[in-house]
Amino acid sequence: MLTDEYRYRILKRLDANPVLSQRDLAKELGISLGWANYCLKALIGRGLVKVNNFRNSKNRSGYSYYLTPKGIEEKTKITISFLKLKILEYEALRCEIENLQREADQSRISASEVIFPDIPVK
Repeated sequence: MLTDEYRYRILKRLDANPVLSQRDLAKELGISLGWANYCLKALIGRGLVKVNNFRNSKNRSGYSYYLTPKGIEEKTKITISFLKLKILEYEALRCEIENLQREADQSRISASEVIFPDIPVK
């Protein structure tokens, strides 16, 4: 199953570089070539990506992948969804960091009171 994360990452890379080969796409995403092929076929099948074959041209670059208007719209929606998710993750991490900082500060105060009970803590 093609997740939103992979759809986002693939659409983003193809938008930035339409002549990216499947092999290079797989390498950039850290996935197998077969999985990259599957994902591209799924995006093409859903009408999000259009493929052009340039094998007969002089530069023989192979294929180019272009986002269709529907693909651009999907990329925008996924980007917004992905951004909302990352903001929630950031907020949760920020709260966890603040709690850990408070806990560390309290531990430091407690430890200094035990080790140096006559010295006031700032």
